[in-house]
Amino acid sequence: MEDEIKAEFNNSGFTFDKEKEILQKCATFCINFKLTPADLVSSWEIYYLNRQINGTVVEDAEMDGFLGYLQSQQKVAIDEKELDLHIYSSRDVDMILNDEDEDIKEDVLGTPPPFKSQNHFSEPSDSTPQTIGNISSGKPSKLATPFGRRTDKLVVKFSINNKPNTENREKEDDNENHEDDDIIRKVKPGKRCSLIVHGSGPEIGCRFMYDRIEDRFNALENRISKYATALVSSGQYEEPLDPTVSSQKIIFTVGMIYCDGEGHLNEKSTLLQSSAEHSGGQRVRIELQNLSQFSIFPGQLVGIEGINPSGHCFIASKLVDSIPLPIADDANLPPAKKQALDQEILPVGVSGTQTELSVIIASGPFTTTDNLLFEPLRELLAYASKTLPQLLILLGPFIDSEHPEIKKGTVDRSFDEIFRAEILRRLQDHVEYMGSHARVVLVPSIRDANHDFVFPQPAFDIHPANLRHQITSLTNPGIFEANQVKIGCCSVDILKHLSGEEISRNPKDGKLSDRMSRLANHIISQRSFYPLYPPAEGIPLDFSLAPEALNISLIPDILILPSDMKHFVKALSLGERGEEKEQVKCICVNPGRLAKGEGGGTFVELNYYGNPDTSNASIIGI
Repeated sequence: MEDEIKAEFNNSGFTFDKEKEILQKCATFCINFKLTPADLVSSWEIYYLNRQINGTVVEDAEMDGFLGYLQSQQKVAIDEKELDLHIYSSRDVDMILNDEDEDIKEDVLGTPPPFKSQNHFSEPSDSTPQTIGNISSGKPSKLATPFGRRTDKLVVKFSINNKPNTENREKEDDNENHEDDDIIRKVKPGKRCSLIVHGSGPEIGCRFMYDRIEDRFNALENRISKYATALVSSGQYEEPLDPTVSSQKIIFTVGMIYCDGEGHLNEKSTLLQSSAEHSGGQRVRIELQNLSQFSIFPGQLVGIEGINPSGHCFIASKLVDSIPLPIADDANLPPAKKQALDQEILPVGVSGTQTELSVIIASGPFTTTDNLLFEPLRELLAYASKTLPQLLILLGPFIDSEHPEIKKGTVDRSFDEIFRAEILRRLQDHVEYMGSHARVVLVPSIRDANHDFVFPQPAFDIHPANLRHQITSLTNPGIFEANQVKIGCCSVDILKHLSGEEISRNPKDGKLSDRMSRLANHIISQRSFYPLYPPAEGIPLDFSLAPEALNISLIPDILILPSDMKHFVKALSLGERGEEKEQVKCICVNPGRLAKGEGGGTFVELNYYGNPDTSNASIIGI
């Protein structure tokens, strides 16, 4: 084949700078893309003219660019073929194109085989059609992409297996598999979950980039005032005083941590700004040497006990970085705008039956960097078709502005067209196929090229016909309830931002604290999805836009914080509540990214049974 390719290039007047290497790569292109040597040279001529390459020498340095061109051309051909044959749904198209109607019907409608307790959900396969158990992943990839050639598929990276308390629960169906005690148990398939959105975020189509210095001042001042009020209301702390006034008496004060300068925060550059009411907004340096342990960052609200003998430096003896948990239940929380998406939803605060929820959580990007085929998303939906979660939570970016093809502007469709064709259509086909019990929640990202670049961020403007109660878009950040399980989510990488700004000291005689748990705990203790101030570079924080949107109005049972940092599922201990000293916990989830570079990433499968101690979770590599 290499001789034929060489002859075709020579006939067209081309020569080579590294003949052997180029011919080997071209032969591989012919095999992967099913091209004849003549077709390959014709494609090269088009690429050669489009790139306006000088001379007739085929250079090895151009082979990577030529490969990208071939992939994009192949994708266009596939998309055109799909559009011609699309009648009912993409699943119907896949059946027609691949002649697998009977196989897929038998596989999908049959009883899924039980999972075994091992590291892999399915055995690796080198064949082109990807399968999960007996479920086809949908459309077999016609391209030999790096994602399609991966060998580790659906590998359990980490799992928490806590058996739920079955004494007061009805037994599962007799069909339930009991062969292995370590299996992740599912809530009964086909049971539709209720959904309530707690919304105080910006509205769709809102105007932004209009915040003023006054808006920023008022937002920060309100945060300090509310924090001080919450500490005093708990009955554990006295009224805060002005920390800038010199005094030999130990006082209690409340304020916000700032850095003295533009560099990284350290013990010598830590300032405290109290409220305008108590100190006129003045700042004073904080001395931390008497504290055995602390964890602070710019923008953090704290209560501090200490003295200021000189009036220039407040010597701290105690630091309070969290608000005591309220005794009242959620029914007594301040009223918030709630959007009920079901007629059968129980009111907030109604208890009696144990809350249960099965959910799959994934965060974008949803396609690899070498193409826009969205293969990881296709695999995820195929997995969800088999495991039957009650809820599928997808967090952006969906159309990633950092994707090479998006950044270069080489796509031939608008970003909104790509979103609706590659994301919404696939999700609509998924819920139509799964039935009325399937629900999907979408949370946008500031990296979404097809959405408003502002934070907090309005929901996607989507109105899928007849599927409004199955596909829901939230604001970013957002809080909602599913089967009375309270879930908070924010697609901005606050964990990474806090990690770069936080400083801490561990007690000398104590064990080291888990850093990721500590960072996640800051989100709850500060009652804010983004407590860092000033915000990290590139974060379009707008204080004039729904100033309450960043507030965490209730303690979530599940907190979803996607991050570029290592994936994890952790049970956070938030403290004690009430006279009975009830331990309050929250499950914090970083699902990782579904796609990483040219390969697959991770997602989380979570089965919640009443509280974190009786819930199961797995981090699975796609």
